[in-house]
Amino acid sequence: MPSLSLSAPAAARIARLLLAGLLALALSACAVLGSREPINMHVVGFDPLPGEGLEMRFAVKLRLQNPNTTPIEYDGIALELEVGGRALATGVSDQRGSVPRFGEKLLVVPVSISAFSAVRQALGLAENDRLDKVPYVLHGRLSGGVLGSRRFTEKGTLNLSRVGRR
Repeated sequence: MPSLSLSAPAAARIARLLLAGLLALALSACAVLGSREPINMHVVGFDPLPGEGLEMRFAVKLRLQNPNTTPIEYDGIALELEVGGRALATGVSDQRGSVPRFGEKLLVVPVSISAFSAVRQALGLAENDRLDKVPYVLHGRLSGGVLGSRRFTEKGTLNLSRVGRR
């Protein structure tokens, strides 16, 4: 079997060319993945669901908007809702689908509120002087497979001053 031998300068030149090629490939992959616009996710409704024991459950309706030129494939979603700076509800769904390019889709995710979280929220709100502008933050992740997950955050305020009034 013949042996292939290279001089040290030739081997170094080949190594530099391979390294340059790998670097160019990595940069082009980053450019393709990095050119996506962030998705827009908005809470558009809450519907009550049957709970177990002391928990409360709601179906959170989310409007997902895709401002990109390519469709978004998703395979699962996870949510966490904070109200007044305290964790209130979490939820997951294994639903899968696609949002067309420059399109939108309505997603429904069941979330749970434990009795402990509800009591902690009530105590925290009792300390709050203003119930007309209670801040909320919705954190979430839309799973899209390897390197395809997208995180989102929506912030806003809730007017709780009329809750319980008719």
